[in-house]
Amino acid sequence: MKTKLIFFFILTIQFIYSQNQQDTSKIISLNEIEISANRIIEKKKETAQSIKLLTNEEIVSLQSQTSADLIQNSGAAFVQKSQQGGGSPVLRGFEASRVLLVIDGVRMNNLIYRSGHLQNIITTDNNAFEKVEILYGPSSTIYGSDALGGVIHMYTKNPVLANDSEKIKIKATAFSRYGSANEEKTHHIDFNIGLKKFASWTSFTHSDFGDLMMGKNANPFYPNNFGLREYYADRQNNTDVKVKNTNKFRQVKSGYQQYDLVQKLLFQQNQFTKHILNIQYSNSSDVPRYDRLTEFSGNNPKFAEWYYGPQKRLMTAYDFQYSKKSNLSDFVRIIANYQSIEESRHTRRFNNKNKKSQIEQVNIYGLNLDAIKKWQKHHLQYGLDIQYNTVKSTAKNTDITTGTESPADTRYPDGGNQMTWASLYLSHKWFIQNEKIILTDGLRIGKAYLHSLFNDTTFFKFPFKEAKQNNWTYSGSIGIINNIHPQWKLSFLISSGFRVPNVDDLGKVFDSQPGAVIVPNPNIQPEKTINEDISIQYFFGKNSYFSNTLFYTQIFDAIVTDKFQYNGQDSILYNGVKSQVLANQNKQQAYIYGFSSEIFVEPNPYVDYSISLNYTYGRIKTDSTDYPLDHIPPLFGKISFRYKPSSTFTLQIFSIFNGAKQLKDYNLFGEDNLKYAPPTGTPAWFTLNFRIQWKIWKYLSFIGGIDNIFDTQYRTFASGINAPGRNLFGSLKINF
Repeated sequence: MKTKLIFFFILTIQFIYSQNQQDTSKIISLNEIEISANRIIEKKKETAQSIKLLTNEEIVSLQSQTSADLIQNSGAAFVQKSQQGGGSPVLRGFEASRVLLVIDGVRMNNLIYRSGHLQNIITTDNNAFEKVEILYGPSSTIYGSDALGGVIHMYTKNPVLANDSEKIKIKATAFSRYGSANEEKTHHIDFNIGLKKFASWTSFTHSDFGDLMMGKNANPFYPNNFGLREYYADRQNNTDVKVKNTNKFRQVKSGYQQYDLVQKLLFQQNQFTKHILNIQYSNSSDVPRYDRLTEFSGNNPKFAEWYYGPQKRLMTAYDFQYSKKSNLSDFVRIIANYQSIEESRHTRRFNNKNKKSQIEQVNIYGLNLDAIKKWQKHHLQYGLDIQYNTVKSTAKNTDITTGTESPADTRYPDGGNQMTWASLYLSHKWFIQNEKIILTDGLRIGKAYLHSLFNDTTFFKFPFKEAKQNNWTYSGSIGIINNIHPQWKLSFLISSGFRVPNVDDLGKVFDSQPGAVIVPNPNIQPEKTINEDISIQYFFGKNSYFSNTLFYTQIFDAIVTDKFQYNGQDSILYNGVKSQVLANQNKQQAYIYGFSSEIFVEPNPYVDYSISLNYTYGRIKTDSTDYPLDHIPPLFGKISFRYKPSSTFTLQIFSIFNGAKQLKDYNLFGEDNLKYAPPTGTPAWFTLNFRIQWKIWKYLSFIGGIDNIFDTQYRTFASGINAPGRNLFGSLKINF
């Protein structure tokens, strides 16, 4: 398969080169494209890594309900969903704790990010975004732990100062949107007040999502109904009852509410010095775990209740920027931040009066320093990254009939958990031949420390009271960029990534049961990857381009649970039973390869169309036949056509599509969730979608459209809830 991909890549180069007889005066200028992906603003043509930029214009036009929906609708990444209030992006076959989320330069990943599926991205407000940059492939040299599949870096809008001709700059935007598939009601307002040296930007969004309606029409690739909500559990007269759903296409108990607040304050001290205070708060109602609520035990639902408690995220960050040149730097940026996260799980089995609640309170302290110094042919970027995380884990059982509370087992060690990272990085660019040939290289070194205490061993009588991990971390990258012609960019990159085991990995000890006890392993090492990228970009016409990237990733020291020894013994007494000793260990090796292709064509100022395609293949190495790696999405992509006859009116039609995930490609022991898929695996699907943007008046505009026009019934790979059916939506926006 690798040979076929390389052959396809070579044919692509030959085809494009044959089209190279163009008027170069009309070529799009790469100098106009700037990104901040490596924490410092730079030209995109100077980066060897594959990066997707979602502009504010695209974010607004997509009108996505959540940040997870934005990533999926862009076609830039695959997104898994266990419930409507979720969305777990997958980058190059990596997901959850192996994909790094960053908001305004602050890492969101923390010590309890798990390896399965996560919904934390929806605690950011896509209505407040200025742009999103998606970095594909290992990015640990600049970003540190967890950036194995890549980085999703979200940037909120910044306050704007009054210009020389203004005493004060006041700008405001407000909109309301309604969507039919889940009776969405979203209201948003943001406003800017800018003086000469001080500016404030405030954003607030409230969303109410009702139960999600799935499609009613058969998927052309799977003629049978799947995922119908025939029955659901309800509490009536202090008794759990199984209720027949009057509308089997309505996914009962999938709705939730959320609100998001962003407040930014800017103080421009002088022409070189800038201070920004960034405060963000997100909260939600209870979020039903829909996939678990659809499970049955015999003839009755397995769970009467299964929901996440309110997802709370508070971030406060101080951002200092200094741009006066010195012997050590041309630009320095320091971000000191604090985050408070609260998550909880609440479960109660059908006809059981005891509800179990597990609550996690996470505190995150971070400090980042990034600086750059430029000479004529060399750019040197360096930085410091310090992170300190704690989590307090509590649990209780509640008798719902009497309100009586009793202790329950916690999700993580109950005596306190702390994790510390500290690292230094250095990144360098050498402009060998002006901007035509550029060599990039970088190195990161750090130390990670984890300590957990087990106080109450009532539920798990472990023969230990604490667990410690102490690891050195390393990563590096080297790349070559060849801008051989104004129309061409060729690049080759070798990079490494790592993920430090966190408290969630340690939480595997709570899977212990009589006969098999899982003990902490102090010698466990970070998971590691080595990746090779070959990329080509070709620009033609005035604003058209083609890009293609081939990648191959090797995974080393992947963490698995296997036989172990504790104090030299392979079996110990646990709960009075002689039990096999197990522990997390670095034993698994795997590989992933694939390609990402995109073409964008703008034949004239009024029309453009684009196609993107992404393919990923992953396998775990074994002594015999290699076994499917989990989290690997099927082929996916997007086709789009846009017509813009004037500056006030735009029409867009686009299709999101996925190939089939066949049974032979499922991992039966990981996170592929075959039990939530049709018996033959996840079928292929596509949706056709429509958008209209109309600027009615200087201060008034309308954005509307239809998602899933054919009302197709489908479910994305590894998901536990059907995707939305036909969704008619409209948004009325006022701005001044």
